[in-house]
Amino acid sequence: MRRLGVSIYPNRSSREDNKRYLSLAAKYGFTRVFTNLLYVEGDSEIALNEFKEIVQYGRNLGMEVIADVSPSVFEAFNIHYSDLKFFKDMNLNGIRLDLGFSGNEESIMSFNPYGLKIELNMSSGTRYLENIMSYRPNKDNIIGCHNFYPHRYTGISREHFIKTTEMFKRYGLRTAAFVSSQNANFGPWPVNEGLPTLEEHRELPIEVQAKDFFNTGLIDDVIISNCYASEEELKTLGEMDKDILTLKVELIDDLPEVEKNIVLEEFHFNRGDVSEYVIRSTQSRVKYKGHDFKVMNPKDIERGDIIIDSSLYEHYAGELQIALKPMINSGRTSVVGRISDEEIYLLDHIRPWQKFKLEK
Repeated sequence: MRRLGVSIYPNRSSREDNKRYLSLAAKYGFTRVFTNLLYVEGDSEIALNEFKEIVQYGRNLGMEVIADVSPSVFEAFNIHYSDLKFFKDMNLNGIRLDLGFSGNEESIMSFNPYGLKIELNMSSGTRYLENIMSYRPNKDNIIGCHNFYPHRYTGISREHFIKTTEMFKRYGLRTAAFVSSQNANFGPWPVNEGLPTLEEHRELPIEVQAKDFFNTGLIDDVIISNCYASEEELKTLGEMDKDILTLKVELIDDLPEVEKNIVLEEFHFNRGDVSEYVIRSTQSRVKYKGHDFKVMNPKDIERGDIIIDSSLYEHYAGELQIALKPMINSGRTSVVGRISDEEIYLLDHIRPWQKFKLEK
């Protein structure tokens, strides 16, 4: 089951604002919370009590709360890796190791009697995971999560993301990555240039970032990294179909019912013998065989255009295609709509045989 999450930073925001945000996120179906225990400022007892209170608030909303920690936190609070009761007493569901240990420690932690999840940093690109696995951990309590990057141009590349995430999926581990709100104005660091995992996501709408991650088939949980996402963003992600890529489309005026149904109602999948020019959804030409498809809007074709072949194309009549490149229109093809400009980015990541939906 794919999930959505938000982040809170108790050392940089008030309890009241964090509670309001968690309640709003829970309203739209968010079930994960990322926070941090990397910084405890001032009176540590007061800070820890406030931290515990906000964690419990999230738990009471039915949310899973995992906190970022480092070896320095273990040292500061005299915590031994073989005894994680401190984190259980904080009401946490798990801890994320921002910086890890040597491998055996993580393996031992995964057998903690409290069922705490041990979340590993997925972005480092080292043999860290293989090392931990060589110590035979309890895999049920090992999960992974990528980093986020507040400084522009420092986010990881898609190539590195795929390489490191596939490593975790080979072991059957649950994975997570961060998307960045375009309405938020702070994170854990003073720098505020967005907070994505993937650098190429930095300027994209949050829904496109999330769709891209789920569409890779490599990410189970998508977490908003910066605070505070707008209610509109939370609502949009909460209503998004997380199991099938759904692209927003704009249709031409006065589109006939059959063509409209082909675009919006048919079950689409890209053919396995892929073209570099178009994504081909061909089942509609079988279903509507014999229908007289008139030529409409036979303009030259631009990337992102949705096209349906007319009956002048005979065998191809009724086939829906999405243009990946500009093309000259033969005059026998109707341009019936267009993928939303902000989502054209996703077209390059539709794979052979992949299923997808189009919605107005």
